[in-house]
Amino acid sequence: MAQFGAEMIAVPSTIVRGGTSKAVFLPASAVPSQPGELERFLLALMGSPDPRQIDGLGGADLLTSKVAIVGPPSVEGADVDYTFAQVGTSTAQVHFDMLCGNISAAVGLYAIEKGLVQPVEPVTTVRIYNHNTKTILLSDVPVKGGHGAVEGDLAIDGVPGTGAPVRMDYRLTAGSTTGRLLPTGAAQELLYAEGLGAVTVSIVDIANLCFMVRAEELGLDPARLPSAPDQALLERTDLLQRAVARRVGVPEGRLTPIPILVAPPHDYPLVVGNGTMAAENVDIAAQVLGGQPLTLHKAFPGAASVTLAVGARIPGTVAYEVARPAAGPTVRIGHPSGGMEVEAEVLADGEDLSVLRAGYLRTARLLLDGTAYLRGARLFAAAQDGAL
Repeated sequence: MAQFGAEMIAVPSTIVRGGTSKAVFLPASAVPSQPGELERFLLALMGSPDPRQIDGLGGADLLTSKVAIVGPPSVEGADVDYTFAQVGTSTAQVHFDMLCGNISAAVGLYAIEKGLVQPVEPVTTVRIYNHNTKTILLSDVPVKGGHGAVEGDLAIDGVPGTGAPVRMDYRLTAGSTTGRLLPTGAAQELLYAEGLGAVTVSIVDIANLCFMVRAEELGLDPARLPSAPDQALLERTDLLQRAVARRVGVPEGRLTPIPILVAPPHDYPLVVGNGTMAAENVDIAAQVLGGQPLTLHKAFPGAASVTLAVGARIPGTVAYEVARPAAGPTVRIGHPSGGMEVEAEVLADGEDLSVLRAGYLRTARLLLDGTAYLRGARLFAAAQDGAL
């Protein structure tokens, strides 16, 4: 980090779109290594807490208040290291307990453009060690002329236009949080949540720790999913999320376990944009309520889509019972902005489950490369006040 007097701190920064999200990418060498300092740094960078993030680089939305920290590999077999941070907008919170699949799809492209990985045409496989999950992600990045390719025919609902396909593979992330694909050993279970009573959930741990619940279990008409949640639904979901966290032994009040509300395939109007999604084009309808406090994810998180698709391939789960019977390796998820396809294949050998396939295609593009300027007063004053 370069400092100008006591007021301005210059930080090399790159803004990159990955799938339906956007993040500020930072070289690992440019950020503080101590947790408290790092959190203050990221809040100052993004302009949080402020719902508009007007004094920083944040985009005032769950999908655009994200940071990726990328550097040389720290483990054998990886090409780069990657840490994901979800930065609060109106709250002074920085979360490291989840993986963003959309932003992960941009890491390989960024690594190639920054010279961390030697490009090989037509496709460069980048092995990414993710510090959030302590696992390796595999990313196949299309390359043209020594650079990550941008133009292509792949359309992603929630992203205008088309782009070159980046293939992501998460099969090595199974059990990254709890040690098991099914953390409790059950495909589904009746869980008591104070204030809700007994609710049937399926808890699955791959890519991100998530739980699936039928829409009607939370008082939502399945025909209205996806839809903008009211405050009552958010409160019920929060109660259930805390109960699931206690059940699997992770701290409450974090981004994970991520709630996924599901319903059988049906026609529904898009929540974001115009048009209608036809039941024949989806295998399961779903929406994610993410963040802290919970809010509607306007598309569908890439990593959570893997968790849902894998869950839909495990007999007995809520997702398996709700989804259209499998006709191949692809699960078509209907979400607020349209639909997405995820490849998932699970092999069952008695009680042992092996994930053979878990991934999807996304597009990614560098948007801006330059220097971000942080206000030193925010960092130093926060440190003196003991904040974070």
